[in-house]
Amino acid sequence: MSDKLKVAVLGGTGMVGQRFISILNNHPWFEVTTVAASPRSAGQTYEEAVGGRWKMDGEIPASVKNLVVKDVTDVKGVSADVDFVLSAVNMSKDEIKHIEEEYAKTETPVVSNNSAHRWTPDVPMIIPEINPDHMDVIEFQKKRLGTTNGFIAVKPNCSIQSYTPALTAWKEFEPYEVVATTYQAISGAGKNFEEWPEMVGNVIPFISGEEEKSEKEPLRIWGKIENGVIVPADDVKITCQCIRIPVLYGHTAAAFVKFKKNPTKEQLIEKLENFKGLPQELGLPSAPKQFIQYMQEDNRPQITLDVNYENGMGVSIGRLREDTIYDWKFVGLSHNTLRGAAGGAVECAELLKASGYINKK
Repeated sequence: MSDKLKVAVLGGTGMVGQRFISILNNHPWFEVTTVAASPRSAGQTYEEAVGGRWKMDGEIPASVKNLVVKDVTDVKGVSADVDFVLSAVNMSKDEIKHIEEEYAKTETPVVSNNSAHRWTPDVPMIIPEINPDHMDVIEFQKKRLGTTNGFIAVKPNCSIQSYTPALTAWKEFEPYEVVATTYQAISGAGKNFEEWPEMVGNVIPFISGEEEKSEKEPLRIWGKIENGVIVPADDVKITCQCIRIPVLYGHTAAAFVKFKKNPTKEQLIEKLENFKGLPQELGLPSAPKQFIQYMQEDNRPQITLDVNYENGMGVSIGRLREDTIYDWKFVGLSHNTLRGAAGGAVECAELLKASGYINKK
């Protein structure tokens, strides 16, 4: 019998759910033993439920192909035989909040890719390299939910991963004002070019809700736990525009930064290259060995060359130079469905396991 932790993927037929299943194929710690989706998919095998909509490279993993999909609303039935769940359900925000709490109340930890609980005060929103200390709020959340082991943890929005790590690496120089524009891949909308042909050769200067997330979520990640809740930081102001561009994977950011202190270019690059966190110290399976790489070439980072850096879990920074209005400007790149979505959630689950929050039932 396997000693791996058993995982249910909620919303397993969608793009992020498929990415979860792809990542977890042959994972050293976790195995997918249950897939849950909407009632219309329930009762079919996973292969039947996905139909011709498998969007990942390669075939559907043999280990899940013949799993019978369960109804995601059957909370007790889905959670009965798993140790934790990864959530990528496609529901309204209120429905997601409710169902994730229902899963947690069955004493099943929930690690969510969804945005619904990102601003629930006692739910940690974690980039494992940046704010692992926010796991401490889980004990307060358990008291609220009345659970011993069940809780919810979430990962942040995919768009912030291309610039927030750099700003974090530079915290000692006290960045206080940031202007960022993100250029976001269509897979961030759960689509490919076959499903969204009007994006070919096109740019759309609006992504619903994205700018508010991009401006506010870094502040929560940099916040502190006070009286059992996470209080966002207030020492940095961020304004952002978010634009959809015709690429499949990879979110790029162009950012301008003002610092209270006056770092040199060499100091900024050194902080990027030497930045590491608890996942690197623990050697988590999904953690990049080098979290941030700095690229010296004028024409890097590029999506076609760099989006899969460190198996899509690393962040690439380039074009760092002085600005005539702000102090410094740079370009960042991250993989939106790996580092930014499913991969980030899996790394979060690994951190929670290594820290004793997720265990066998």
